[in-house]
Amino acid sequence: MVKSCKNSVLALAKILEEKKAKDTIILDIRKISIIADYFIISTAQSPAHSKTLLNTIIKKIKENGHKKALSYEGNENTGWILLDCDGIVVHLFSEEKRNYYHLEQLWQEAKEITSWK
Repeated sequence: MVKSCKNSVLALAKILEEKKAKDTIILDIRKISIIADYFIISTAQSPAHSKTLLNTIIKKIKENGHKKALSYEGNENTGWILLDCDGIVVHLFSEEKRNYYHLEQLWQEAKEITSWK
């Protein structure tokens, strides 16, 4: 399961980058939290871009058979969409909200995964 989750998180981050999301990072939070295994944090360039990113990620997750564990909060107009899927939490931010919440600082004890770039 862990290997599958890691493969999924790497694939999702690559999809975000292919769709022109900015500053995408992966944080491994397994050793410091029970809420998820990984966070993906990424910045959308506009509300419409947020919606496109969300729809693309949801489609990919469903294609991989994770329909039951999929939920999300927020929308393209809130500046922060949180998508929860089976051990992976994807945070899609507007630039303003990402700078405001600065999750990278909040979760600074997490290990950043850089091998996917």
